[in-house]
Amino acid sequence: MAGIWSGVWILCFILVFGTADPSPAPQDKSHDFRKIFLGLDKCNACIGTSICKKFFKDEIRFERRLTAQSNLSSADVRSYEGNYTDSTAGWRPVVVSRLMSPHLHQLSDNSICTSAGKGKSCSIEGVLRATSRFQTWVHSNLLLPSMVKGLVTPMLRCPSQRLLDRIVRRYFEVTDVGSVQMKHFNEKDKLRLLYTLAVNQQPLILQMFPGTEGWPFLRYHGSCGRLMVWAASRALRTLFSSPLERRADLAYQLLHITQSLSANSLRFRLFYTRIPEDMFGILEDNKVFIVDTSTIGIIDLQEGHPPDKDLLPEELDVFSCLSGSCVRPPPCETVREAQSFILLCKYILNNLLTSNDKQSGLPRAAVDELLVCADPSQLDQTIIKSVQSLKNILKTLRPCSPQYAYRYPECLYSDKF
Repeated sequence: MAGIWSGVWILCFILVFGTADPSPAPQDKSHDFRKIFLGLDKCNACIGTSICKKFFKDEIRFERRLTAQSNLSSADVRSYEGNYTDSTAGWRPVVVSRLMSPHLHQLSDNSICTSAGKGKSCSIEGVLRATSRFQTWVHSNLLLPSMVKGLVTPMLRCPSQRLLDRIVRRYFEVTDVGSVQMKHFNEKDKLRLLYTLAVNQQPLILQMFPGTEGWPFLRYHGSCGRLMVWAASRALRTLFSSPLERRADLAYQLLHITQSLSANSLRFRLFYTRIPEDMFGILEDNKVFIVDTSTIGIIDLQEGHPPDKDLLPEELDVFSCLSGSCVRPPPCETVREAQSFILLCKYILNNLLTSNDKQSGLPRAAVDELLVCADPSQLDQTIIKSVQSLKNILKTLRPCSPQYAYRYPECLYSDKF
């Protein structure tokens, strides 16, 4: 017991003072600040506790100093730069992030209390446990489509049973991973999963489609309270003024990633519902990844999806608006085959390839294909054909050098890279 509390005090110092230096830190007694900052005081209306031991063992540290005054009072600070280590590697950069901003979290918590007629202060977990939705979860060993109906996260707009099975089977926050049944879930595990599904799908997408299996998503390390940890990257927007050859390589990767999401061996079609400013990032080897997965929708091409129906009043509850919005994404029947390409070309590639007079040097044919790709009035097949033509042009502009380590030296010997 003494060893656990010793670890807790060490964590308090890291959270309050922060450091990028891996030297031992003195103890601190800001126990309340630690609980509030991590969100452990809100569990089990939280993500999980799978990585708390890393915090306790001083294996996750923040890059900059954190204080209760400068951070807990800020309604806009959602994520922090940090460093992570384990027994197999040195210190690596990570992002420590909340599901949403502290301000939205507070509004969400208030809505839970007011939904039960308890003002703005209550046992959040107690209110959520008492809902009819959660009681259905308690008595089921399978995650069924009816149990997530009314939640606004994009991947749950038209979920198949196969998709829900994958969520359960890949859920990292329980000890026994791999079964589609929830027999090994206790009630707190079920509440954490339901809460995460209702607020932000980000940690679940990273677990369901890991980068180690070839998916273009960053590595998920785990969660503690209301904070989740994943591998850090450099924002794509910081490279919009780079030389043409580098921008061409980035654009090619973005188009390739988008194609792979819509056509893969699992027959899950992943598509963009919108594109946030920092949705994409790159690693040191210049490989592009999707950083923000909160706006990705999923359609099961193997099982399909049932016709869209209006929600019944009993299918809307407090969980339906916990993300800060009660607005559901458009029906899956309305998702165009070329939707992701239109959004990508309009909001990312236009800025990356042609804004601020950067089009000098970009072949006119590439500019023309980009205009077609970004035009929603074009037919889907016309846009898809234009995307392939644009990729072919960009491929000729990509350099082959050690700077692009994700495909070097393979690019010296094969035009596939």
